[in-house]
Amino acid sequence: MYSFAQRDDSIVLDEPFYGYYLSAEKNRPGHPSEKEIMGTMQLSEKKVVQHIEALAKDKHTFVKGMAHHYLSKRPDFILQWNNVILIRHPEKLLASFSKVIENPTIDDIGIIKASEIFTYLKTEGKTPLVIDSDELLKDPSAYLKKICQRVQLPFTETMLSWNKGGIAQDGVWAKHWYKNVHDSTGFALQKTSSQPMPNRLRPVLEKALPFYNILKNEIVTND
Repeated sequence: MYSFAQRDDSIVLDEPFYGYYLSAEKNRPGHPSEKEIMGTMQLSEKKVVQHIEALAKDKHTFVKGMAHHYLSKRPDFILQWNNVILIRHPEKLLASFSKVIENPTIDDIGIIKASEIFTYLKTEGKTPLVIDSDELLKDPSAYLKKICQRVQLPFTETMLSWNKGGIAQDGVWAKHWYKNVHDSTGFALQKTSSQPMPNRLRPVLEKALPFYNILKNEIVTND
């Protein structure tokens, strides 16, 4: 999201379906600042989609979303989009996620939903691009060029860096989740990337791996 926010021809939206997800999904843990999120965001999925489509008439619109925020089994509105699924090994994801939500379940990290969305799009003839955070960090410039080529946008060097401290498009939840990116000025391996996953989350990891492996086989490599 920070990368695409540097483009003059693009608008970025930070998790526009988050408020809808919090209001509609009852089987979930508590989220930091959830009352503030629901109090300041659109809670109707239909109206969120309409807003995105209106913005896209004037500029390329980059929607950063979490897979599990799409509650429908067939979110047909995404069939009109260029879809990119960013994945990370679930052990690293769980280690990071548990710093904010202590005991995430398999549903909270979105890996099942990401796999389902991939299958849905592929079945509809709209196979999404699958990218990996580790592959990206090997050579951010080369990887972003591949991504831009696949979504039919020209690559620009401005996508490689940003100012420290966050961007105006950050959601109100940024203070809980975005510390590392707020401290960054570009793509780099974070010190927290090697933090261990709590052993209590190993059962969640075991459930997540089969779904991760489905997507892993589709990753665009940085070769």
